[in-house]
Amino acid sequence: MSEVDHVEHTHSCNVTEMLRDAGLRPTRQRVALAELLYSKGNRHISAEHLHEEAVKAEVPVSLATVYNTLHQFTEAGLLREVAIDGTKTYFDTNVHDHHHFFIEGENRVIDIPHDGVGLGRVPKAPEGMEIVRVDVVVRVRPKS
Repeated sequence: MSEVDHVEHTHSCNVTEMLRDAGLRPTRQRVALAELLYSKGNRHISAEHLHEEAVKAEVPVSLATVYNTLHQFTEAGLLREVAIDGTKTYFDTNVHDHHHFFIEGENRVIDIPHDGVGLGRVPKAPEGMEIVRVDVVVRVRPKS
């Protein structure tokens, strides 16, 4: 199953099956975090925000476990990591090809449709390397 199929698959089966299909053991914490992540449709979330949601939902999980789980989900193709400035990281439940707006002052990330950005040239990868994907983050703020 491809990365794209994993997310579409979440709508047709439960998260336990989704985790198994991705090669992850469906532990109680993984299942609880996956349910929080995928129950609200496509979204961008930080580890801290997901941890807050888990606390509110009375899911006993540490922030370190949330980080580890998000990274495991990303490696399994269930999430896409969006790094902003190297200091802020968001996890995107939409793993399809697309780019992002980052709204300054709100620390919010929203999708730009895949056809909303055109790249004229992409450099050749260094010797022995291959380009995996190109991420474009367009920073915006409200007009004064």
